[in-house]
Amino acid sequence: MKVTVVGCSGSYPGPDSPASCYLLEADGFRLLLDLGSGALGALQRHIGLYDVDAICLSHLHADHCLDLCGYHVARTYGPRAPYPVLPVHAPAGAPARLAAAYGMPDEPGLETAFDFVPLEPRSFEVGPFTVTAGLVNHPVEAYGFRVAAGGRVVAYSGDTGECEELVTLAGDADLLLCEASFVERPDLPANLHMTGRQAAEHAAKAGVGRLVLTHLVPWNDQSEVLAEAARGGYGGPIELARSGAVYDLA
Repeated sequence: MKVTVVGCSGSYPGPDSPASCYLLEADGFRLLLDLGSGALGALQRHIGLYDVDAICLSHLHADHCLDLCGYHVARTYGPRAPYPVLPVHAPAGAPARLAAAYGMPDEPGLETAFDFVPLEPRSFEVGPFTVTAGLVNHPVEAYGFRVAAGGRVVAYSGDTGECEELVTLAGDADLLLCEASFVERPDLPANLHMTGRQAAEHAAKAGVGRLVLTHLVPWNDQSEVLAEAARGGYGGPIELARSGAVYDLA
């Protein structure tokens, strides 16, 4: 399995990265985890615009899903349109939410380009991948993902506060892409996001092979996020995500 960080900025695109988007490849199949603000442009540095085979959206905040609107334009009006309808595994409200964001009626909505499959806590097959979705701790319906192929496992937190379900999803994963939106401050909001330290604590409990801190909010000092993670009791390698980083899980 090959993992490419397309976008890792939290809440909005930063100067060096779009918002959340991760490209997973195995056996010639290309799966996106999230397609947040600005990610569609950067994605084209790595694969062709029409080479995506499926998408999983962790939740319906703009920094995780909004570029699906632009992708609808590409797949509906591109030079060889119409393109095959693309499966999109997403929370049940995705068709209406994205149609509203695009500014079109619910019917036909974006379903002329996408086949929306409602997420629920379960495992399902997407090409060569086995994807397990689990509800995580965020103010809206939000999922973390465990993605397995060829004996390798990637876990992705999506957006979450501290959450035992994430430990379960990430158990013995080769790579954990874990959000670290907050730096340690008094009175941080509960049930919203995690610090680097909390991300590392979850990685330690799950026994993952590598921790990559992501959803990095541009106004934070990322060296502080990384330093806090080093105090989280995780003994494996820790690094900050960056747009364009590639992990080959051979």
